[in-house]
Amino acid sequence: MKSLKDVEFWLATTIILVTIAVAILSYLRVVDLNFVVGPYRLAHWFTWIGTSFIAFYSPLYYAVKRRYPSKTKSLLRVHVFGNLFSFMLITIHFAQQISRPQAFFPDLSTGLLLYIVVPLLVASGYLHRFQLFKKMKPHTNRWLHVALTLSFYLTILVHILQGLRLI
Repeated sequence: MKSLKDVEFWLATTIILVTIAVAILSYLRVVDLNFVVGPYRLAHWFTWIGTSFIAFYSPLYYAVKRRYPSKTKSLLRVHVFGNLFSFMLITIHFAQQISRPQAFFPDLSTGLLLYIVVPLLVASGYLHRFQLFKKMKPHTNRWLHVALTLSFYLTILVHILQGLRLI
């Protein structure tokens, strides 16, 4: 497999494995990130940063790569690694939320849906970028990736409106 010789493949895989490890340690409160920075908890800052990057860079990436095709490779690297780090930040937030004691357990609703969508987005992007399954048609996976991206935007909109108590 060509991917096994690709440094970017191994870096992306390492980020995913580190994300899983940090999430487990965060969930178990071995790594306790449950402290306040400014007016909000650190885990909330993490998720806002991660979500903002995905929300703003994804359409920017789509538009700029078409306008400047010669920059596609660099834009793709930022897209892949920026989204992987965003996934890490969002995962830390989610692990912190679900590790809260029962008396303070959050209402997961759209947050849970978002956390289902984000790893699926990462998985579809990872499979597409590194072409791990040769039998998978690129257009099928691209369609899935775009559909998940749309699901991300719709869910984050509802999640924000719920958080602001507008719905």
